[in-house]
Amino acid sequence: MNDIAKMGSLAPDATDTDLSAFWMPFTANRQYKAAPRLLARAQDMHYYTPEGRAVLDGTAGLWCVNAGHCRKPIVDAIAQAAGSLDFAPTFQMGHPMAFELSRQLVALAGKPFSQVFFTNSGSEAVDSALKMALAYHRARGEGQRTRLIGRERGYNGVGFGGISVGGISANRKTFSGALLPAVDHLPHTHDLAHNAYSRGQPAWGAHLADELERLIALHDASTIAAVIVEPVAGSTGVLVPPVGYLRKLREITERHGILLIFDEVITGFGRIGQPFGFQQLGVVPDLFTVAKGINSGTVPMGAVFAREGIYDAFMQGPAGSIEFFHGYTYSAHPLACAASLATLKLYQDEGLLTRAAELAAYWEDALHALKGTRHVIDIRNIGLMGAVELESRAGAVGARAYDAHVKAFFDEGIMIRYTGDIIALSPPLIVQKAHIDELVGKLGKVLATID
Repeated sequence: MNDIAKMGSLAPDATDTDLSAFWMPFTANRQYKAAPRLLARAQDMHYYTPEGRAVLDGTAGLWCVNAGHCRKPIVDAIAQAAGSLDFAPTFQMGHPMAFELSRQLVALAGKPFSQVFFTNSGSEAVDSALKMALAYHRARGEGQRTRLIGRERGYNGVGFGGISVGGISANRKTFSGALLPAVDHLPHTHDLAHNAYSRGQPAWGAHLADELERLIALHDASTIAAVIVEPVAGSTGVLVPPVGYLRKLREITERHGILLIFDEVITGFGRIGQPFGFQQLGVVPDLFTVAKGINSGTVPMGAVFAREGIYDAFMQGPAGSIEFFHGYTYSAHPLACAASLATLKLYQDEGLLTRAAELAAYWEDALHALKGTRHVIDIRNIGLMGAVELESRAGAVGARAYDAHVKAFFDEGIMIRYTGDIIALSPPLIVQKAHIDELVGKLGKVLATID
């Protein structure tokens, strides 16, 4: 095949695929390219390799394909949009789908949320929310509130704002000299001595939210703009919030005039039993971010939701002045909006935004049946999220889970995620009990055979 033919092919021959030019994200490139795991197509609950082998998706892609793969209503909506409005600017212009999608999203979130600001990813949504928090306080005459509080082991994307408030050391260390300066961190809530094998929210750990009072005393409340946490910490290995923990954070931030931001990029759109995690957990933030499930991962998109009053604080000065100097070329891209509108309808038609609550008990029992399996030291779950933590090999953190990941793909035909020695699971919300049985059963077989 000549070079021009290769460039024009939408489905290149797997046997003729040159892997060298793609610098892969969050990947051990040399290791992967020595034993590649290629995906050629997908449908519903499965990926398919170039050879046609089915792989059960136990991770909803990257926590995002909530409606399942290649669903026809979403595919058709994207195709129609591509043929009628391929791009439209939203700087001083607009298109109807952006406004309609905003209306539907605000209705889904409910009061007190009144505005949606569109981005192209969760990382951009987090950085946008942080900028909103800083600008909000400045608009209200409290421009000295410039400090941001994140959490250890938090994942808030990979923008400079997100890695500054985030607390995963590998994401930060290379760029430590260029991170935002006025940032501090709460401790994480993961403690195996107290919480191992918890089902749902652990009973121990609400007191860890009191550490925010210590940080406030250290820095002075009048300097702190916002606290940002994931309702359930996902990418670090599914750390479920202790009972009462988020409520304490809310009470403390309200008392000191600090904005509370929830990073709902993973928990949004049905992952833990309600449309948004804050609804399931009963704690309302001031801002929250979404992405991933907003259109089932089909077209890059993210958003920030703002409660009533935040948007209004910006609407000052001359009517012709730009109130918030921030945005992206592809904010509210027509294809992304079309995909999201179709996805929201599919979620509604099939009851997918509450399906995790319906399956949560079955999912929990299936996962916890792995207790006692070789190398397993903890299992935790909430909604349709789960994690199986493995004992690490001496001097080789992550190696055991990586071996499980590869063996699961090649030998058992299941896709799992791993971070360190934690295996994370989050299947599409269309998952059936038979799929759960297959996924967990095959994972058990893998764990029983790795060293």
